[in-house]
Amino acid sequence: MRITALAGGVGGARFLRGLLRHLAVNPSALPDDDGEAQLTVIGNTGDDITLFGLRVCPDLDTLLYTLGGGIDEQQGWGRADETHSVAGELAALGAQPQWFGLGDKDIATHVHRSQLLGQGVPLSEVVARLAARWGLPEQGVTLLPMTDAPVETHVVVDDGEGGERAIHFQEWWVRHRAALPARRFVVAGLDRATPAPGVLDAVRGADVVLLPPSNPVVSIGIVLGVPGVRDALRGTRAPVVGVSPLVGGRPVRGHADECLRAIGVDSTSEAVAGLYSDFLDGWLVDEVDPMRDRPGLRLERRPLLMSSVDAAADLAGAALEVALDLRRHRATA
Repeated sequence: MRITALAGGVGGARFLRGLLRHLAVNPSALPDDDGEAQLTVIGNTGDDITLFGLRVCPDLDTLLYTLGGGIDEQQGWGRADETHSVAGELAALGAQPQWFGLGDKDIATHVHRSQLLGQGVPLSEVVARLAARWGLPEQGVTLLPMTDAPVETHVVVDDGEGGERAIHFQEWWVRHRAALPARRFVVAGLDRATPAPGVLDAVRGADVVLLPPSNPVVSIGIVLGVPGVRDALRGTRAPVVGVSPLVGGRPVRGHADECLRAIGVDSTSEAVAGLYSDFLDGWLVDEVDPMRDRPGLRLERRPLLMSSVDAAADLAGAALEVALDLRRHRATA
């Protein structure tokens, strides 16, 4: 059973950890003739940034640490039992920026990645080496960056004098907490990017495609912007099932509502589904969210809060169940 997922950071990582838990505790979740699950995760790299000369990949690292059992559970990002000696010394030296926290263990990841990239190793190979360190292959998980090309998301905001200025997405998200009204997003390098090796094959050859509750604009939306990815989703024979990132019109965490506002889309589960309407087959929304039925779209209402690993497992299992049911219907149609 080849399961492919497009994912951003915290929400996507927790959903996918839940999926692995669901499969582990429910051996009968997959049809007998499908064997074991092989999960391929296509991670967003639009959040990537260079800090202190190091290449930082926040979403990929959150996926690595969460699926590998090393995440700071309270934050949802960064390493568990982290120390911050290096960050403290950088602050004492007056090094900038100081609004992005880097822990000592986390810095080791960035140093190793930057060293390999500097030697000409493509990002997809770097990610494969990091995934091996975190034991993902042993779990049947392949993590792929959406592209090997450097891509960075910037946010155009008011400059305070009637004009505009662009800041890196991380500065807008972390430093300003999306409080600066965004006029638009500009993704540098996306138009020249090509899918990383294995990305298109993972979509085209999937039995099931899942869209976790990641940010639809700056996570999944950026992955969909890589030339060829959206076309692959339109053409895949696999059912595509997504989970809304909103509960009651608000994100559980993060600033997805502000991102939607910036692109002129309502902060509703129905509007988010519209962003995926050209390939979406199934859509899970929270029980409190009103949404009209749409022809050709399987709509399921489930509790969406991933308050624990078990709750995430229940949600991921529900999404997988919808996808498998759609797949069975297609096979007999």
